[in-house]
Amino acid sequence: MTDRTYWATHGGHPPQTDMLTDRAMFREAYAVIPRGTQRDIVASVLPFWASTRLWVLARPMTGFAETFSEYMVEVSPGGGSDRPEDDPSAESVLFLLEGQLSLTLGDDAHELEPGGYAFIAPGEPWTLHQRGEEPARFLWIRKRYQKVEGLETPSSFVTSDDAVEPIPMPGTEGRWATSRFMDPTDLRHDMHVTIVTFQPGGIIPFAETHVMEHGLYVLEGQAVYRLNEDWVEVQEGDFLWLRAFCPQACYAGGPKPFRYLLYKDVNRHAPLSLGGHATP
Repeated sequence: MTDRTYWATHGGHPPQTDMLTDRAMFREAYAVIPRGTQRDIVASVLPFWASTRLWVLARPMTGFAETFSEYMVEVSPGGGSDRPEDDPSAESVLFLLEGQLSLTLGDDAHELEPGGYAFIAPGEPWTLHQRGEEPARFLWIRKRYQKVEGLETPSSFVTSDDAVEPIPMPGTEGRWATSRFMDPTDLRHDMHVTIVTFQPGGIIPFAETHVMEHGLYVLEGQAVYRLNEDWVEVQEGDFLWLRAFCPQACYAGGPKPFRYLLYKDVNRHAPLSLGGHATP
């Protein structure tokens, strides 16, 4: 196991002496939700989850995320759920930031440690419990699976950040690399959740402009990000939402690698009606 660390909110509340000025931004093409916004007063709870609270980082709504939701979840000792998901069409990725979690997928049991990654197929029965002495904190990404006739549903699996070798982007000498937990040629998957790593000084050297919607949670480090026409500073614990076709680029700064967990929707036709595929 490596000495990697992942930033997770611990909630709390700022003192009355703090300045109001912050980096939070909500624009037409992107949103920046800094880690300082994840306070006790904005935490949520869910049915059938014991000793658990969460911060909703993204949800489908007009002018915001269209294809996914993302939560930062905190499970206290003894907490968890035997009924974690109430939408049978939802697929999920769990990524553990701190603590330990016991995950069951069907009849299989798994013990997750920081950096643990689980893909949960739609309709798969699962449970999640925290049996340690300290709270566990994880990211939970959910998407309604877009089934295609003739393609099987992808299978659930469990792996970890340490188990996946980052693949350098061509021509970057390893300064920009992606850890791919799913085979990009496996068309059963309609979303990819990867880890992107920039070494200090690494860059995206052009403004990416493409059809994928992005949810980006900064696991480690800091950078200056180009979003549409703006440059914004981001750091570990921040969340970014990027609308499809929002121009994007970055410069990684600071003494540590800049790493983020990236969601994007992939491998499906563009819907020909607003809001998704029309019912025949």
